Amino acid sequence: MLDVVVIGAGQAGLSAAYYLARQGLSPETDFVVLDANPAPGGAWLHRWPSLTLGAAHAVHDLPGMKLPPADPAEPASQVVGRYYGNYEKTFSLPIRRPVKVHAVRSLPMDDGAPSDTATAPLVVETDAGVFTTRLVINATGTWDKPHWPHYPGVETFAGRQLHTHDFSSVAEFAGQKVLVVGGGTSAVQFLLQLADAGVDTAWSTRRAPEFTTREFNPDWGRDVEARVNARTAAGLPPLSVVGVTGLPMTEQYQNGISAGTLVSRGPLQRLTPDGAVFEDGTTFAADAILWATGFRAAMDHLAPLKLREPGGGIVMDGVKVSREPRLLMVGYGASASTLGANRAGRAAAVAALDRLNVPVGV
Repeated sequence: MLDVVVIGAGQAGLSAAYYLARQGLSPETDFVVLDANPAPGGAWLHRWPSLTLGAAHAVHDLPGMKLPPADPAEPASQVVGRYYGNYEKTFSLPIRRPVKVHAVRSLPMDDGAPSDTATAPLVVETDAGVFTTRLVINATGTWDKPHWPHYPGVETFAGRQLHTHDFSSVAEFAGQKVLVVGGGTSAVQFLLQLADAGVDTAWSTRRAPEFTTREFNPDWGRDVEARVNARTAAGLPPLSVVGVTGLPMTEQYQNGISAGTLVSRGPLQRLTPDGAVFEDGTTFAADAILWATGFRAAMDHLAPLKLREPGGGIVMDGVKVSREPRLLMVGYGASASTLGANRAGRAAAVAALDRLNVPVGV
């Protein structure tokens, strides 16, 4: 019987594990961290090679150990993978990988009947065996759940379709015309890289891109988290953090707007075998469509716990799940980005320790 099973070894999962160990829970004996990835790095491990450290979102320091200086031209996946790996070793965190979690459910009672009491243990079913635990901290994030929107005619498009999840390099689009769909930072970065490589592009967004000159300071961060958390507290599916923040108006982005690269053609109306029709009736002949349309929370393994509300979301009080006191969630809502992942990891560890009646001094 474990006290805590942490699912996911990205930023939030490592943060939670750090605070659990710092408080005195024994690695392997009291808690373990299950990670589906083959190596350290969390979602960063899967970022495309052309996404360098200098071009990536800020890589936040993990608690207790700063990110060492690194070449901004080095792929972010390599920098973060190395950093996370050293972090795991430095603090002797009990990471088991690769371990795929299939389901989390209540431990059945002796007569085989299901148990849904707050005190019954949870069973974590994986491809590496079954773990029984008092509490679960879910930190699976979103990378494994790419969102593919549906538009009329999408099945008829004869060219290639891929998601941010599957992007590798702009080199594979040489000589092609590429439609990029989505209003977030990934879409903007793809457009700029493709344009630099001489690829003909068009950009489609559901609404006009929201560029902002607001300073990204602590007050801004708290405002963003409050707006995202308001939805999760109401049991509604969370908006992406970028959907709340808007896009920072950097010099690079301003240049892209001036060049016409970062000017949206508006919403899609439908797709055709050879391209797209926009809502204003204009068309674009495309060889490929790059869906930079974001991700959803990767929580299929939590389905047996029946957490979702009629509105489609999960009612949260910070990192606490209102329907399920044995489960804490990070990487959902405001903590689904680097913005709040460290704080969420700490909050989950503190809440777990409190429920285990362990004096909290972290």
